[in-house]
Amino acid sequence: MNKIRGSSELVLVMTEGMGPATVGETLRVTAFFFRQMNVASSRLEAEVLLAHVMGITRTGLLTRLDEPVPAEVLARITDLVARRVAGWPLQYLTEKQEFWGLDFYVNPAVLIPRPETEVLVAETLSILRRSSLTLATPLPREEKVDRTVWLADVGTGSGAVAVALAKEMTNVCVVATDLAPQALNIARRNALAHAVDENIVFVLGDLLEPVINRGLRLQAVVANPPYIPSAEMPGLQREVQFEPWTALDGGDDGLSVYRRLVPQAARVLVPGGHLVLEIDYRQGTPATMLLEESGFTGIRVVKDFQGHDRVVTGKLPKSG
Repeated sequence: MNKIRGSSELVLVMTEGMGPATVGETLRVTAFFFRQMNVASSRLEAEVLLAHVMGITRTGLLTRLDEPVPAEVLARITDLVARRVAGWPLQYLTEKQEFWGLDFYVNPAVLIPRPETEVLVAETLSILRRSSLTLATPLPREEKVDRTVWLADVGTGSGAVAVALAKEMTNVCVVATDLAPQALNIARRNALAHAVDENIVFVLGDLLEPVINRGLRLQAVVANPPYIPSAEMPGLQREVQFEPWTALDGGDDGLSVYRRLVPQAARVLVPGGHLVLEIDYRQGTPATMLLEESGFTGIRVVKDFQGHDRVVTGKLPKSG
């Protein structure tokens, strides 16, 4: 088989035989094309895309290798292949990403949840489960009722962190904020899909301003802010270039959002309340200093599965 030069040739290769292309042939040619275009995990990605277009599992796909591929499926897979080799992340093409053992709907309006962010969820759960906090002020009953743990997920995006926390703690109420209406719509969709929509309040606004404006006091603030230095943005891998830059660009040193968020968190947390932030692997020391400046104590830097600094946590001193 000669090297395929362009995505438009994919259909020609798969239909040059006497009859319709089979699933097996389509899979083989798609994987070959991905290899030619330097797409990593070419066979796996070919299986994922074709299974997605056919509306079946990868296991189901492998049981139908001798079946013909309908023309509309062939047209759709060809379009997705062209977009993938152009750099589109696989998750945006399938509109799905797994996080915390759950499937989340994603599209280019939101950041794709990363495995590293599961450290943020795990650390938050660990902190809340060993804490005995009470709310300093009553909460408006029109917000949520009968919840014993209130926290904010700042810049919720797809809602992955908020949904994961709500799935693990049935007594939690999460105030999920985001500046982008499209992101909040996606987060709502994911909360509904995982039956935790009654535990999450979705609020449009910048960082913790909606919480401050409502006079709420919380037991925890959780966030995965943008933390990539602006100068590094153009050099990110091409797949990342398709994600929303506002969710990635952290300003000159990657900490511009943290400088606004940390003091806000100190205002809304109850005494003994916790701040839990994802950070870049190089930001452990400067992030620690920011928390110290806002009065947080017991500051810890938690490493991810690769041994890199990934999460910084701190708590407000308890009064008295």
